[in-house]
Amino acid sequence: MAPNAVMEVGQDGVAIITLANPPVNALHPNVLSSLFNHAREAHNRSDVKAIVVTGQGGRFSAGFDIQQFLTQSGGGGIDSKINAAFCELLESGPKPTVAAVEGIALGGGCETAMACNARLCTPGTKLGLPELSLGILPGFGGTQRLPRLVGLQKACEMMLTSQPIKEGAAKKLGLVDDVVSKEKLLPAARQLALAIAAGKAPRSQTLYRTDKLESLGEALTIIDFAKAQAAKKGAHLTHPQLCLDAIRWGVEFGGLKGIEKEQEAFAKAASLDTHKALVHIFFAQRSTKKVSGVTDAGLMPRKVRKVAVIGGGLMGSGIATAGLLAGQEVIIKEVNDRFLEAGLSRVKSNLMSQVKRGKMNQQQVEKLLSKLKGTLSYDDFKTVDMVVEAVIESIDLKQKIFADLERVCGAHCILSTNTSTIDIELIGSKTKSQDRIIGAHFFSPAHIMPLLEIVRTNKTSKQVILDTIEYGAQIKKTPVVVGNCTGFAVNRVFFPYTQAACMLVDMGLDPYMIDMVILKGFGMPMGPFRLSDLVGADIGLHVGKNFIESFSDRVYPAQIISLLNDHKRLGEKTGSGFYKFDNKRKASADKDLAPIVEESREKAGLFKGQPPKLSPEEIIQFIFFPVVNEGCRVIDEGIVDKPSDLDVATVMSMGFPAYRGGLIKWADLLGAKVVADKLNSWAKQYEPAGLAGFFKPCKYLQQAADNNTSLEAGRKSSSKM
Repeated sequence: MAPNAVMEVGQDGVAIITLANPPVNALHPNVLSSLFNHAREAHNRSDVKAIVVTGQGGRFSAGFDIQQFLTQSGGGGIDSKINAAFCELLESGPKPTVAAVEGIALGGGCETAMACNARLCTPGTKLGLPELSLGILPGFGGTQRLPRLVGLQKACEMMLTSQPIKEGAAKKLGLVDDVVSKEKLLPAARQLALAIAAGKAPRSQTLYRTDKLESLGEALTIIDFAKAQAAKKGAHLTHPQLCLDAIRWGVEFGGLKGIEKEQEAFAKAASLDTHKALVHIFFAQRSTKKVSGVTDAGLMPRKVRKVAVIGGGLMGSGIATAGLLAGQEVIIKEVNDRFLEAGLSRVKSNLMSQVKRGKMNQQQVEKLLSKLKGTLSYDDFKTVDMVVEAVIESIDLKQKIFADLERVCGAHCILSTNTSTIDIELIGSKTKSQDRIIGAHFFSPAHIMPLLEIVRTNKTSKQVILDTIEYGAQIKKTPVVVGNCTGFAVNRVFFPYTQAACMLVDMGLDPYMIDMVILKGFGMPMGPFRLSDLVGADIGLHVGKNFIESFSDRVYPAQIISLLNDHKRLGEKTGSGFYKFDNKRKASADKDLAPIVEESREKAGLFKGQPPKLSPEEIIQFIFFPVVNEGCRVIDEGIVDKPSDLDVATVMSMGFPAYRGGLIKWADLLGAKVVADKLNSWAKQYEPAGLAGFFKPCKYLQQAADNNTSLEAGRKSSSKM
């Protein structure tokens, strides 16, 4: 059925206009056009006394059809005509309107409801304006009507955080007039609409209300504070400021003028790279579950109900916690009672942290823990659907475990490993079950980090891949399927990150300044050296050796990581690394690092008496362009199914700023030629030092630069996964 709205006029004289664009009644332009045409008709009909707007299928509307942002420039075709129609046909037409809201009213859906003269909703309904999460701002009058319904401070909070509120808070704040049962929603809405038409209930035209707005002086103070907070939290973001500018304009000059300002601000926001990046990530995240040759092969995923986790350390206990939170039965296996008790305690602690945050109560924790069992044997493994091995990175140990698993588990059981460094095929090489062996690479802490990197081998069956994707969805992770190689996708792509930063230090730059540029200047959660301290220099040295062995033609074997290990400065775990740490693990610069830096520079031979004069932008490029280059190799080798998968993976694992679109989208926004030209210039500059290979653009990147094509276009040939 084409997106539209349908109208039915009852004998009571109420026109019911139903938004119809399943599954969430997104406001496609055809839906809006149909809504306005029906409203216009209802206003003109003598047999219609009032209008009720509702949604089909138990949902009001999830908002504007985001697909339009991909197909139309200028913010999906949103213009002043739409706002004029909301004002003239829903808010101020001859006949009153009531929104009958069920399930969701988000974004444009919430704005549609706010334009009506009254609003009723059902229990469980969520209402909000999440537009800022897509790099834009409310465009159907939301910046003006929401403050006039709930007050300025709450409105600013709802818009800036993009967080919806539930029906109880909506009624208390004044966003809805009442909450009624699902069965009574339409009858109550009809009754209210007729009461307004008869003058027995007030008709509210929200755009002209001022009773919920603070005094001008107080209002301006609230907005100024919100602008300061938004600037602090999103130093690189313009659209929150544009949103607050529109709100302020309406406070100072009235709702109609505010809508004009909103339209102007919306157009500016829609033209920014931030909007393009966030819309890209929105769709990319939803497409990771579609894997060519797997999800289109006509197979049905099998649900994972019982999981065994081998190893109850930090990672294993986090994986177990994620399973429990998804309602799965979980077994933790350890080698002795002491380790087992520690693992079970970690799981309980993880769940109790949910209680402290108010996300569950003690009774719910106890119910989840009743599904957890600890064991020292394989006796209960016959009935599990999936095993996740999460022991130390020892090839011999893992090979023995998988040989045991093949013997004790049912033939249906998925055998997965959480390894981050070891070849998956090597782990399963001593079994005859390589078709059901797969990588399930979590990121720490496993119950919190949103990404699950699913590593397939050439022998992994499509059914097992599909089932593991389903498992990821069950435990509320975003699954990204990748091929089997050193570092898989995420760790491989980011190996030049720290290496490039170490190279800059060896050239004479201050490591703390580099970290600050990457943190504040680019927007990463932390700089490469603070990240090294978090992970541990010992882990960095071990993983680095794997990359040096696998990619010897394009690595920078940084001496400083090895020197930190020699000095037992491993990072947070030892109290010092690049930084020093207090007993609360707060990092600060450490003057004792200086001699280690000097020794590293002497060994590298890149320091020429004065550090190179690089701007913050050049430092960012020096560190990230080699990462982009490796990402292009990963795409070209078919390690990821599609380039957008790599964008999602870098955002969800490494904290690459979502508002930059992920690694490859960011490079595309800059232009492949900009990236390739810079890398080529560095390759030439550092060739005498034997470092040309670290920078030289790969074939995929260079061809995109030469042909002026998008890196997101991907490979033409099939994936090698």
